[in-house]
Amino acid sequence: MMKQFLTLLMALAIWAGPLSAQSTGPLRIEIDEGVIEPLPYAVPDFVSENGAGAEFGRNLARVIAADLSGTGLFRELPQEAFISQITSFASPVQFADWKAINAQALITGSVSVDAQGKLVVRFRVYDVFAGQELGQGQQLVGTQEGWRRMAHKIADQVYSRITGEGGYFDSRVVFVSETGPKDQRAKRLAIMDYDGANLKYLTDSSAIVLAPRFSPTGDRILYTSYETGEPRIYVLDIASVGRRVLESQAGTMSFAPRFGPDGQTVVYSQSQGGNTDLFAMNIGTGASNRLTSAPSIETAPSFSPDGSQIVFESDRSGTPQLYIMPASGGEPRRISFGQGRYGTPVWSPRGDLVAFTKQSKGRFHIGVMRTDGSEERLLTASFLDEGPTWAPNGRVIMFTRETQGAAGKASLYSVDISGRNLKPVMTDSGASDPAWSPLQN
Repeated sequence: MMKQFLTLLMALAIWAGPLSAQSTGPLRIEIDEGVIEPLPYAVPDFVSENGAGAEFGRNLARVIAADLSGTGLFRELPQEAFISQITSFASPVQFADWKAINAQALITGSVSVDAQGKLVVRFRVYDVFAGQELGQGQQLVGTQEGWRRMAHKIADQVYSRITGEGGYFDSRVVFVSETGPKDQRAKRLAIMDYDGANLKYLTDSSAIVLAPRFSPTGDRILYTSYETGEPRIYVLDIASVGRRVLESQAGTMSFAPRFGPDGQTVVYSQSQGGNTDLFAMNIGTGASNRLTSAPSIETAPSFSPDGSQIVFESDRSGTPQLYIMPASGGEPRRISFGQGRYGTPVWSPRGDLVAFTKQSKGRFHIGVMRTDGSEERLLTASFLDEGPTWAPNGRVIMFTRETQGAAGKASLYSVDISGRNLKPVMTDSGASDPAWSPLQN
């Protein structure tokens, strides 16, 4: 059996202090109090075969490299440093040439066009110092227009084989696109690949929209719209852009919706007579169930991955704090006890952590804590950071940031759960309230 290429114990390093994660082979990523030495790798342009343009091979390699290097865990070696050239997918790899430039991982591939005009992409991943292939080579077939998504899928495979974690590159983000001056800000829903490519608008700017949230299968979006003058919840089908409103009681306002893991249950806030509580609705039948009944404000609910519990924000203690209760309702238990105000909790898809927004001493933070409230860790600090959303693998968080003096213009940022690799997410305009999709099928 091939010896293990690399085991990355990132979660343990974050919560247990300095560690060194090492494989039984020669490759390793050292984790020292959250500092990781990026693994050097090489990804030559994929070889063009059978009439496929060389541009496909270059583009595939560039997107794969951008995905991997963007994690902060990998460092690409420049092509000018290559001693060997990959001219055929079937040719043996000259490992000594790649060792000489300190490439610890090597990704090779080919691209061709079949008789139906489909793009055929093959790839392999090598442990250079062990001189052997990691796993087995794979083949992907797709449309020529879909080459970029194929690159993300390959990057997910490489990431998973090296780190042992699930990937997150073949995913999308829905967010609120913002244009215009602060006092006349136009907002509309937009969707894009996780890296900002393939931008598409889902609504026009005729009404304020808030809080878009994906279904578990990534094919529908819940959001709040003010087009009637009051907040109402809509369900939008991404493929058709068709939508429908979730019916609510007369004289009420509904907002902050989120899908349950079954894709049929929606939990949301409903305000009536100055009081705001949590409700659950079956969107197939329209039947609703009241989950809380208190004079305080309950909002921003989020299901646990198994659907058994809900984390939410409440000011029942006098300031906004985080609470967890059974998904069917019941007595909540408080989990936030630090100084400051807590809000917008989101349960990790791994089930181990809750991400949140914290306001303390005039600063805003994105943080994470265990689901029992222990081991709180603040990942960011800024003039205004809010609204975290988890990558599908539960290792990266995206959020909204507004910087002081930016005239109210918001941007998207991401950070990993160690607090490393904070970086902006490129969008064409102002952007807020992101929601990360599950991996695409």
